[in-house]
Amino acid sequence: MMKNSVRKILMAAFSVCFVLSFAPGCKSGDKPKEAVATDFIIRDFIPLDNWHRDSNDRENNSKFISKSIFLDYTNAFEQGFIIPTVNQLQEGQFEFSFLIKNTSKTPKKFCFKIFYQNESYKFPETDPADTTKQNMYAWENFYGSWEDTGKTFVETPEIPADNDFHAVTGRFRITGNPRNELRYYSGAQNDRWKRNPRVGWYSFMLVVTTPANITGKVIPDYMQDISRVWNNTFVNPYFYFLHGEGKSLQNTVAMRSPSELKVIAKPDPGAGIYVKPMFFHEEKDKKYFCKTCGQSEELYKNAPFEQFIHYIDPTTKMNNIPVIADVLNEGYSLMDYNWNKQFYRKEELVAVTASTTKYPCQTVASVPEEHKITIKNPGCEYGNWQKQNVGIITRHGLTYGKWTVKAKLTELLNKDNMWNGLTNAIWLITQEQSEWNYRRDCNKEGYMANYYGGAQDKRVPKVGYSEIDFEILKTVPYCPSYILPPAYNHGLPDPHNLSYWNVPLPEEVVADGGNIEVSCTNWDMACWEPQNFADGCNTIQYNGQTFWAHRWDKGYRALTEKTPEPDDELFGSKYYYFQIDWRPEEIIWRIGPSLDRLRVVGYLNSTVSSIPNNQMLLIVTQEFHNTKWWVGSMYDQANIPFPKNDIPGEIYEVTVE
Repeated sequence: MMKNSVRKILMAAFSVCFVLSFAPGCKSGDKPKEAVATDFIIRDFIPLDNWHRDSNDRENNSKFISKSIFLDYTNAFEQGFIIPTVNQLQEGQFEFSFLIKNTSKTPKKFCFKIFYQNESYKFPETDPADTTKQNMYAWENFYGSWEDTGKTFVETPEIPADNDFHAVTGRFRITGNPRNELRYYSGAQNDRWKRNPRVGWYSFMLVVTTPANITGKVIPDYMQDISRVWNNTFVNPYFYFLHGEGKSLQNTVAMRSPSELKVIAKPDPGAGIYVKPMFFHEEKDKKYFCKTCGQSEELYKNAPFEQFIHYIDPTTKMNNIPVIADVLNEGYSLMDYNWNKQFYRKEELVAVTASTTKYPCQTVASVPEEHKITIKNPGCEYGNWQKQNVGIITRHGLTYGKWTVKAKLTELLNKDNMWNGLTNAIWLITQEQSEWNYRRDCNKEGYMANYYGGAQDKRVPKVGYSEIDFEILKTVPYCPSYILPPAYNHGLPDPHNLSYWNVPLPEEVVADGGNIEVSCTNWDMACWEPQNFADGCNTIQYNGQTFWAHRWDKGYRALTEKTPEPDDELFGSKYYYFQIDWRPEEIIWRIGPSLDRLRVVGYLNSTVSSIPNNQMLLIVTQEFHNTKWWVGSMYDQANIPFPKNDIPGEIYEVTVE
């Protein structure tokens, strides 16, 4: 970890300024700041010595050096993300260095340890009511040190007492499951992908002390080895050394570098689509397999996306009119809709549920030359009635992040404002509902145990289910006065009680014909812990905007907000951006024509809804929702024609940062 020789370095050779706090340091040309202990002085801690300086360095001067790195998806599916990999640095590790001066009268060895922490998506280290105590959620922060947690503090070579600074170097990398928690193991195997590194900004902290403080356990075992717990919880090293007992230890200094590293995930849509054998394993299923879509070993290891296979709820079967039409392009009007709705006898209707593909790779494709994914809802033929959902899902789970999708999804309305029956959805979903991916405990009544459990479902302290949605379709706002509270069935309005559906539309809804509703939903599984948890329709403020959040009743598992937006803008243009900004204590939904013109269309925080803290995946779909899920919709999915032609969509970029 260290070079064998210790080099004398002239103080004047270093101009980078380092400080003990995280605030920006000194002005260019100022004397470098130092961390002083009884027997030594530390300065010039450089955490990323061998990683290039970014052209977008913040303020582009010595007081703050920012660097960035993209997650390497090569072989990351099984081993998790590693920062950096051997593809990014020959050694596959970052080098760090610092200068130390021995101020005692005899040559001595010292001990050091580097720590890192994700700063973008964290809880404060200290308790808001008592800054001498650790925040109750600070242990959830993504922090780490050496990959081998059993390796505690490392000794320097012997530093002479010659009144000079000497350079010490080391190496580290950022990996998943940095505390090596058994929760994320399968038998003896550490499944680091189950707690992948977070995206966003990372800070770096160097702690230097004396060997006596290590062997004498002045620095306790749980801080020498971060995999250990104290009082049944992990202790965040940033809290311990900057705010807690470690702050005042004799002959111990903690130096935080002003330099940061920004980690960005950008899976390439052109790098392939994998198909899970659990859904399609017979030879007849594989007729559309190709190099960029299928079940090859190469795709298994490196494809960043899979074809998404919808769960089909058999209770959502609908009696559809036996009509095939191209609603978007052939002038299908509201008059046509109303005529066909009344024209067909009950025995002529087609009983179907929305379906999913029989042949993977038939309706999705990865296009390497253009770095995009194409999807399509296939057209229908008489006798082969289908409204087929289509979509893709990422394969690498992440916790938190600003998830941005650049896509050209299908238009939903034609020029007569007639809906084609599709919902465009960009959503996050739990990676697994296994114990390793459970959400934080709900300490008030518990979560509803199951997504489809209904009103009488039991409550439990832990669940693995989480979901954060954009669902964009033609419907009406959730809180209109003309809609009565629905009967409750399986967590959804009762689709059999038609009195809730046959209601007149108010004039303002009819006049809003060219808009679709951008629905923003957090599935909090009805945890009652948030201080302002409520059912019904309630307001929440964000940056001067007011959003109406709706929950059907206190057992309902989700909270939803809706914003009307013009279909022509979102889906009639070349592309549009959709962003879910998922943070530890809030979720912000944004859309816009460009990254510098995003606008907020939804907002929730932890005072009204339980924010998930487990690992999730991204899904992009075009799907035929049963409109019984959307009370008050002016169109019934059963009265929308089957699609005559393929309905395409394209995904150009996915970025998480």
